[in-house]
Amino acid sequence: MSWFSKTFNSSIGRKTVMALSGLFLVIFLIGHVSGNTLLFKDDGGEAFNRYAEFMTTNQLVQVLRYVTFFSIVIHIIYSIMLTISNRKARGVGYAVSNANQNSTWSSRNMMLLGAIILVFLAVHLRSFLYEMKFGEVPLVQYDGTDEIKNLYAIVVDAFANPLYSAFYVFCMLFLALHLFHGFQSTSQTLGFRHPKYNSFIKKLGYGLGVIVCLLFAYMPVHIYLKTLS
Repeated sequence: MSWFSKTFNSSIGRKTVMALSGLFLVIFLIGHVSGNTLLFKDDGGEAFNRYAEFMTTNQLVQVLRYVTFFSIVIHIIYSIMLTISNRKARGVGYAVSNANQNSTWSSRNMMLLGAIILVFLAVHLRSFLYEMKFGEVPLVQYDGTDEIKNLYAIVVDAFANPLYSAFYVFCMLFLALHLFHGFQSTSQTLGFRHPKYNSFIKKLGYGLGVIVCLLFAYMPVHIYLKTLS
C-alpha cells in the first residue's frame, strides 16, 4: 500500500478528508444562499432568473458544480467509514453509558442528521435541478434580450405547496444542527482550535449555522406567503 493510501485510510487522514470536504461544502452553502437571496427582490423574478442563467451557463461554475457533487459523495463515504471505525474502537457499551456526559446530541447523531440532509438533498435536486435540466421550463424575456428559462416560476410553483415548504423549513433545522457540530469538528481537525480562540470559533460556527439556515428557511415561507396574497 502506497503512502498516499495509508495516509488517507488512517484515522487522521479520514478526518482530514471529512474536514476539507465539509469546509468546501460550507463555502458552497454560503455562496448558494447568498445568490438565492435574490428571490426576495420584488421584481417578478428577473434578478433571480438572470443569476440562474449565469450559474447554469458559465463553464467555471459548471466545473465547481461537479466538484461540489464529488465533495458530497466523499463526505458521505468518509463519514460512514469514520462512524464504523469509531464504534468499533470505543465499544457500544461505552458509547451508550457515557454519551450524555461526553458529547452533545448533534455530535452523537451526526449520521442521523446526515441521513436526513441526504433525503432533503435528493428531494431538492429532483424539484429544481432535474426540472431545470429535463422539465418543461417556461421562457421569459427581459428588455428585448434573448429568452431565458424562468426558473423563478419553478421555485414559486414548488414553494406554493405548503407541505413542501414545511418539509424544506423542517430540514433546515437539521442542517443547522449538522453545521453546529461539523464546524467545531472541522476547526479541531485542521488545527484551528486554541484556548484563546475556542470561544470565538464556537460562536462563529453557531452564527454561521443560524444565519445560513434561517435564510434558506425563510425563502419558502416568503414565497408561500406571496402566493397567498
